[in-house]
Amino acid sequence: MSTARGELPTGPVLREPAHQVDPRAVRYWIVQGLITGITTWVVLFAIYWFVPESWGRWLGPFFVLFMLGSLVDVTLEPLIRFRRTRWEVTGEKVFAQTGWLSRDQRIAPLSRVQTVDTHRGPLQRMFRLADVTVTTASAAGPITLSCLDTDVADRVTAELARVTGRTRGDAT
Repeated sequence: MSTARGELPTGPVLREPAHQVDPRAVRYWIVQGLITGITTWVVLFAIYWFVPESWGRWLGPFFVLFMLGSLVDVTLEPLIRFRRTRWEVTGEKVFAQTGWLSRDQRIAPLSRVQTVDTHRGPLQRMFRLADVTVTTASAAGPITLSCLDTDVADRVTAELARVTGRTRGDAT
């Protein structure tokens, strides 16, 4: 398709993937943010306790800014992330969209899939969530379908294994 200099090519616009992550992901991300924030605060206060008093004047504003950042991380980020994180698996491709400040969209044809893995960390198991990681020969790395219900993740993994097993291609 040739275009004149300065013109954008016309054609179909990339749509969002069809499925949202499980709604329990919001609570999972909040708890994850709280754990990270509390751990970081304990370390920062331990450091603050042992630094010379003259340094305290400089560290105080840093701590306030960090506290505001932690508040955003625990309250706004999970809600925005839930609205923007989406996924889809079709007979031809795996499509994932992630991000909360920026948006990343990744598409991989099934003929390029090398492995399909399911991951359930301890906190994810509490919320009955799992991640499905689809590895391809791409230099950009694997595609991860985050925070799926465990039953959905198992079905997606089984379907991807079935489809990729019969898809012709060199997966490189």
